[in-house]
Amino acid sequence: MPAYGAAGRAPSPGPVRRGNRKRRRDIAVEVKIGVQHTPREIVLESAQTADEVERAVADALAGKAQLLTLVDEHGRKVLVPSERLAYVEIGEQAVRKVGFGAL
Repeated sequence: MPAYGAAGRAPSPGPVRRGNRKRRRDIAVEVKIGVQHTPREIVLESAQTADEVERAVADALAGKAQLLTLVDEHGRKVLVPSERLAYVEIGEQAVRKVGFGAL
């Protein structure tokens, strides 16, 4: 029988952990990906560093990986087939501003 707290409910299992918590959430890199035969580009802000993104792109273009796999700031994966890459534009790492100073 589970132990109940003061409110008469079973205790919460705790916060849900998603993704890699080691990534810095205060720094973002904007990445633009051009895909062949597609009129629009894919734009995402990634919690990965610019070096990590560049390494992933280089591996995909060198044939080491069939997919370019990037993770956006919300932990969602973006997968693009390597043979369909037209271009990848990697922005500079920018510190995210929080509060009224972000305006």
